[in-house]
Amino acid sequence: MKNGLVPGQALQRTYTTTLDMRAKQLAADIFSTPSMIGLMELTAVILAEPYLEENEQTVGTHVDVRHMAPTKIGQSVTVTAEVLEVKDNRIRFTLSATNDQGVKIGEGTHRRSVINTKRFGGAS
Repeated sequence: MKNGLVPGQALQRTYTTTLDMRAKQLAADIFSTPSMIGLMELTAVILAEPYLEENEQTVGTHVDVRHMAPTKIGQSVTVTAEVLEVKDNRIRFTLSATNDQGVKIGEGTHRRSVINTKRFGGAS
């Protein structure tokens, strides 16, 4: 991993929710918890990417997130990922998500590990 990724660095991205992100068990078209967590992880991945060497990627190792309020499909969601700690090729993030009505819909923490893609999973 390259130098430069430090605590306090943050990235904010806005995504539009789509039907494939809906909570299928509900009658209404509501943004699902797994989809929210996926967007949170994606934002963390994008934040870390510029600091990776060739043949490196990050993999998620821990997610601790609360989904606090509903969002209708079609609304946009702004996700913020901020670096809390970088240590021994591990990155800890704080995450939050707010919908386009200004309602905080989720928050939590996430951990990712930097892996060498040539060695991970027995790839040659």
